[in-house]
Amino acid sequence: MTTTPATEPPTEQKQDSTLTVLIAFGANALVAVAKTIAAVLTGSASMVAESAHSWADTGNEVFLFIAERRSDRMRDEDHPRGYGKEAYVWSLFAAFGLFTVGAVVSVMHGVQQLFEPERDADYTINYIVLGVALVLEGISFLQALRQARTAAMRRRVGTLHHVLDTSNTTLRAVFFEDAAALAGLVIAFLGVLLHQLTGNAVYDAAGSILVGLLLGVVALVLIDRNRRFLVGQVADDEIEKIVLTALLAAPEVERVTYLHLEFVGPEEFYLVAAVDLVGNDRERDVAEDLRLAALEIEKSPYITEAVLTLSLAGEASLPAPGQA
Repeated sequence: MTTTPATEPPTEQKQDSTLTVLIAFGANALVAVAKTIAAVLTGSASMVAESAHSWADTGNEVFLFIAERRSDRMRDEDHPRGYGKEAYVWSLFAAFGLFTVGAVVSVMHGVQQLFEPERDADYTINYIVLGVALVLEGISFLQALRQARTAAMRRRVGTLHHVLDTSNTTLRAVFFEDAAALAGLVIAFLGVLLHQLTGNAVYDAAGSILVGLLLGVVALVLIDRNRRFLVGQVADDEIEKIVLTALLAAPEVERVTYLHLEFVGPEEFYLVAAVDLVGNDRERDVAEDLRLAALEIEKSPYITEAVLTLSLAGEASLPAPGQA
């Protein structure tokens, strides 16, 4: 018996996530260097905000790579449910970094420029850098979008719904960071353009502030999602139905009266169930049957640990999927 949630296998998912993070790191590092040079040469507030944004994203990819590596370790005696939640801890660090470095620096610099307008900038340099950044950030975003869309199709849900709901925290982080980066580039372009057309640096400063506020919103969303998985996020109804069906398909299980599935990492669950076994075996035989059934469930790459207990005689059965 194996339980198979409607998502890609964990091994393939981790490989895709690692590739997504590495592509994002490379793109963000190149963009950060280019934006920093442009910010120094032109003094543009929007470019300063964008360079802070890209350096924050680059640092975040390091945290996300660590999250992928540390959460992939095998469980041991000290961590019987594995190291999966390491992914949420390091992703939480990345979200805080996005907020403090990207959002706060951008807003503060924009406010400063409102009161101390910058000199006229070399707009050509800004436009060239923004164009290059758009291409590199677009490549990174397309990789995250491809991974998200593939997983969403397997779950038969919308791509955005999957990204918000998935337990794959690195995918969610890269997806939203890249989406925010593309939106930030548009805002920065408009700020620089309006500054050039009107000669008023307020537009450039406003662009910096808007970029910072955008990063703050994204950071808060990522922080909240990681918080939910760290404190204990249960599986959704779709996955519960799949696991319940697998339990009821076991020849030794007659009915299930209780089922609890809790995430202990990206696409990894801790399972507790109360079952009624077929027949009336002796206590020793029942214990062996329960343990054998639990070991069979743990063969699934999605189940880190399974605990099965006996149902009470008067407990109502959970309805099998498809039954009223």
